[in-house]
Amino acid sequence: MFPITWSVIWLTAIVGFAIVEGVTVGLVSIWFCAGALVAFAASLLGANVWTQFALFIAVSFIALIAVRPMARKLLIPKRQATNADRVLGMEGVVTQAVDNLKGEGQVNLKGQVWTARSSEGQTILPGTKVRVLRIEGVKVFVTPAAGPGPAEAPQ
Repeated sequence: MFPITWSVIWLTAIVGFAIVEGVTVGLVSIWFCAGALVAFAASLLGANVWTQFALFIAVSFIALIAVRPMARKLLIPKRQATNADRVLGMEGVVTQAVDNLKGEGQVNLKGQVWTARSSEGQTILPGTKVRVLRIEGVKVFVTPAAGPGPAEAPQ
């Protein structure tokens, strides 16, 4: 029978943490993998169990603190505004009457024609200046420009 030593336990932990990291691909357990690797090396060098645990905790914590912010910057893309996001808060002119009951309405926003709906449900006549409050799909929800601004828009 093969005796189970701390070296085997730490080696098993390394493999276990590596498998979890490989399955999740979200930087979940790589920190513990590094800590277990250092504890494994300490066990091979004859360190006592408390030293191994202390090294495991310290190295895991240091790896988490040192590397996670950098890794998040690289792995989580920055949100960039799309062309659609750029029309939020923009003012335009109604080119076809905006009528939610009939499902009609168009506005011109800097030369682009958008299908429009009224955010408050009222009919808005052609030629009226409007402000875009939100976008749902390919429709902009507008209010007359003299109405509430984007910060006051109902969600």
